[in-house]
Amino acid sequence: MKFIESLKNVWKIEELRNRIIVTLGLLLVYRFGAQVTLPGIDAGQLAEYEGNFGGGGLGAILNMFTGGALARASVFALGIMPYISASIVVQLMGIAIPYLQKLQKEGASGQKKITQITRWLTIAICLLQAPGYLASLPSLGVPQSAFLLGTGPLFYFSSVTILVTGCIFAMWLGEKITDKGIGNGISLLIMVGIIATLPQSFIQNAATRLEGNNVMLILFELVVWFVIILASIMLVMGVRKIAVQYARRTASGGYEKSAMAGSRQYIPLKLNASGVMPIIFAQAIMFVPSLIGGSSFLKDTTVGAWMQTNYSDVFGFWYNVTFALLIIVFTYFYTAITVPTNKMADDLKRSGGFIPGIRPGSETSEYLDKIMSQITLPGSIFLALIAVFPAFIVKLMGVGQGWALFFGGTSLLIMVGVAIDTMQQINSYLLNRHYDGLMKTGKNRKAVA
Repeated sequence: MKFIESLKNVWKIEELRNRIIVTLGLLLVYRFGAQVTLPGIDAGQLAEYEGNFGGGGLGAILNMFTGGALARASVFALGIMPYISASIVVQLMGIAIPYLQKLQKEGASGQKKITQITRWLTIAICLLQAPGYLASLPSLGVPQSAFLLGTGPLFYFSSVTILVTGCIFAMWLGEKITDKGIGNGISLLIMVGIIATLPQSFIQNAATRLEGNNVMLILFELVVWFVIILASIMLVMGVRKIAVQYARRTASGGYEKSAMAGSRQYIPLKLNASGVMPIIFAQAIMFVPSLIGGSSFLKDTTVGAWMQTNYSDVFGFWYNVTFALLIIVFTYFYTAITVPTNKMADDLKRSGGFIPGIRPGSETSEYLDKIMSQITLPGSIFLALIAVFPAFIVKLMGVGQGWALFFGGTSLLIMVGVAIDTMQQINSYLLNRHYDGLMKTGKNRKAVA
């Protein structure tokens, strides 16, 4: 009843209601575009091609992120992933390139220039990915008869133009959702794409179970899925609070002077400060061993055959062991470059704050760095376990590979992270209007007379 009352309160706030309507409308436009097949391709002959994305592998993961648009050869086939790739590249380049470091320190104006650089880099990545995607269609099962206009220069030119435009339009939709709607637009587009493939994957797995009269197994899988979701929420929300004491300050006005007592606050250090980035980095590296195994140097050797066999199966043992180790390494790497303990210590010193028992300055920075190292280890191991959990589900419970992808990895963490972020934004609107929030941590306490 309290949840229903909170939903009614959401609808009462006009600004929040309008933002939610705008968000849903733009997401609907994105999903509609994902159903439109590229001109010159017969949509009726893509059934066999779509079946090639039903299992695991890179194709299934990319298809899930685009909401099935990749398998449908849609105008949004590239999805929003080129923009994500460009953002990651710009972020990493900001560590080594002084110009980008200068822009990061310029505030809003610098961020605007960084956004423009990211957009141009997105177009460059699209121009590289689009021809490769079109060239791979025949090898992935699309019959030659499906290309109504052939695969000549005219088809490539028009299709590449449409794919690049589709990606830029999707990026524009994401930015508009962020400005005019609720939540982070880019993240919401990815989450909606992931959720769009969830019902089909579940139905296919459930149909297989029902054929063997394993109804209880379906219920058990749902219970396990909810437990993994709860574990992911704990990972995303987990923080280590570092107590901070602010020195007593003296405030004077006219002839009066009063001492303001020092206040105690906290620095929240996240258990998983790197988010899903270590999984994305590790996943990109995991395709290298199979490529090396299939190279001309190792193609006909025992080592090459072993690498191709073991690193082509995303649910295999050696693939997931290597995957987990890479995630732990990249978690430390990405946390080190995104959590500036030196800057945190300097900002704390300038504001008159200090950690009890720790001297301001370099000792504070070393202390924060030590704490981050301590909490990053369990956080990285937990993240690695969630990332490889789909392999356990497939091997131990025989879950379909398409449905197993929702039991962990990037897709589940993105859904959980985006849902929590959106809920927190809605919570802030409710609390500012003196309503109870949707989350336990956002309850408006009314003063008692």
